Amino acid sequence: MWRYIVGCVATLALVTAGVLLLNRNARSVAALPQAALVQGGEGPGLPDVAPAASEQTRAARRFDRYDQDSNGSVAREEYLAPRRKAFVRLDANHDGALSFDEWAVKTEARFAEADKDKSGSMTPTEFAATAPKRKPPRIRRDCPPSAAAAPGDDG
Repeated sequence: MWRYIVGCVATLALVTAGVLLLNRNARSVAALPQAALVQGGEGPGLPDVAPAASEQTRAARRFDRYDQDSNGSVAREEYLAPRRKAFVRLDANHDGALSFDEWAVKTEARFAEADKDKSGSMTPTEFAATAPKRKPPRIRRDCPPSAAAAPGDDG
């Protein structure tokens, strides 16, 4: 019988500790915006008004990158400029022609680096080393809706 009593007391103690910890974390999170607002009004801190997001779309930003002379249109030369730069980087002997070896130089280097035993072929383990390194997915951090634009508000 005493084991049940000790078990109940231990369970109540753990539940009480968990509730106290959760309430303490909730209060500290709730207090953060108020502290930030007080600091923002007194000195360097958060601005009073959030900066406006750029209305420029992805396509518009891409257009601006290509429009080097900022005249509102992309000329043929502006459109081909990045490709010309890439061609010049690949044309190692600068003869104006791109041979297969010049084009595949990075692939050749990756193969040579992965072929550890220099046998001229790759084992499955060596081949696994040639897999492209993936970038982690970009996490979107959208701003929360403002109080003025509450859901269900039409005006």
